[in-house]
Amino acid sequence: MFGVLFPNRSFPMDISTFSQIDTVHWILDMNTFVGEAYDQIREMCIFLLNGFSLPPDKALAVYIQSPGSPFLFCGAVSLSRPSAVLSLPWPEPGGQMQITSPDSVPISAKIGVSVEDLSSLPSLDVTAQKRIEHLAMKVGENLFNFMQSFCGVDGSRLVVPMDILDRWFKKFQERAKRDPEYLKGFVL
Repeated sequence: MFGVLFPNRSFPMDISTFSQIDTVHWILDMNTFVGEAYDQIREMCIFLLNGFSLPPDKALAVYIQSPGSPFLFCGAVSLSRPSAVLSLPWPEPGGQMQITSPDSVPISAKIGVSVEDLSSLPSLDVTAQKRIEHLAMKVGENLFNFMQSFCGVDGSRLVVPMDILDRWFKKFQERAKRDPEYLKGFVL
């Protein structure tokens, strides 16, 4: 049905690596995969296998769970997007570590995969959406700081020169051409 790969950490793994909970839910116990260093796994590639046909209105949703915390949605794949590299922003472990028995260790981190209605999922790539939001905020902050240096005050209003946006954009473009690393500072 699907396979996963942890870049720089694993070979491709198929569904047999996961424990099947029911017909539409699978869990990968990170303790058996990497032990306590689960939070060092920052990305996961998930892909549909060629022989599997997911209905067009369904998706494979990916969730992560740190010990004692709830599951957190990370993204999904569907027929229109048959593979994806997803960031794994592991939540802080929960306040109360869940113990299965007095002699056992706390429940490990998990990656969950489930078949869900495509329409019920927020965005197939949560991380890409957050990167875009972060990028927009950083560019806006850069523009605000530039404008602030040219502002005057007229009562309760800020007054800026008419060509301030043109001047900022020209400076922004020139800096990006001169320094290829400049734009990388705006992304996560």
